[in-house]
Amino acid sequence: MAGPMSAAAFASALRAEGLTVRERSGWATHNRAGHGPWGPLNGVMIHHTASADGASIDDLCWAGRPDLAGPLCHGVIHKDGSVTLVGWGRANHAGLGDARVLAAVVAESTAHPRPGAGTIDGNPHFVGFECVNRGDGHDPWPNVQLDAIARAATAVCRHYGWTEQSVIGHLDWTNQKTDPRGFAMSALRAQVAARLAHPADWDPLEDDMELTDRVRLGDWVLARWPGDKGVGDQEISVATALASGYAHARAAHDTGDAILAKLGALEARGLTGEQIDAIATAVAAHPGLVDALSDAIADKLASRLQP
Repeated sequence: MAGPMSAAAFASALRAEGLTVRERSGWATHNRAGHGPWGPLNGVMIHHTASADGASIDDLCWAGRPDLAGPLCHGVIHKDGSVTLVGWGRANHAGLGDARVLAAVVAESTAHPRPGAGTIDGNPHFVGFECVNRGDGHDPWPNVQLDAIARAATAVCRHYGWTEQSVIGHLDWTNQKTDPRGFAMSALRAQVAARLAHPADWDPLEDDMELTDRVRLGDWVLARWPGDKGVGDQEISVATALASGYAHARAAHDTGDAILAKLGALEARGLTGEQIDAIATAVAAHPGLVDALSDAIADKLASRLQP
């Protein structure tokens, strides 16, 4: 719990974290003063804009909509990782949320209650960032933008001495919202935690980590393949992570096994060599599958079947 920092301190904290910051004229005093309290601040809330990128989204977040006056956040995080500041003070971004969630944020709890519709006004309690994305589950989140989101959230947490548990998504606040859609808040909090363990000017690409060092696997990998002996220690080497991207390599392995199993079943039904070649050709043309997989299938089955 803390009183709001000054607008100048907010902009400085973002820049210190390595962000490119644009300040819209008048942003430092643009707010909803007189429509409710601003503070005490307890955390950072992440949203998606449900829009394309461009200057028009800055305009919208500044001015608001016919049904909701602006500012609609404090900063807009664009696809290129830049941040446009559009307001400081009370902003219409959080709305009503669950009191249990606010209590968990205040306590910096690792437990995140599933929110209900809620009755607590979140606008006094959270710094809000709108992040440009259509929110349709298909619009990509560029790495530079995800990095900027982590840096922005970290900047606020670093200023107040908060942990990563003070960072939530709008979907964590109320069951009436789904944003941000397209990345996991747990992954974002992990990025924030990593940044908070280093100085503000830390660049993970320039870290002194060695290829033989071990890194933790993500929760999704462990949940997806709990019986995989390769993830039994919940870690992989940095070299493995850089060389293959473990989850993608493991998924490709599963795909290959599934195809081989299906073709093995067809083998028992008497496929001809010509049919096997046709299948191999089709597999080779499938996006995301390597030619070696089709060659392996053809070689394996052709050795057993004859026209």
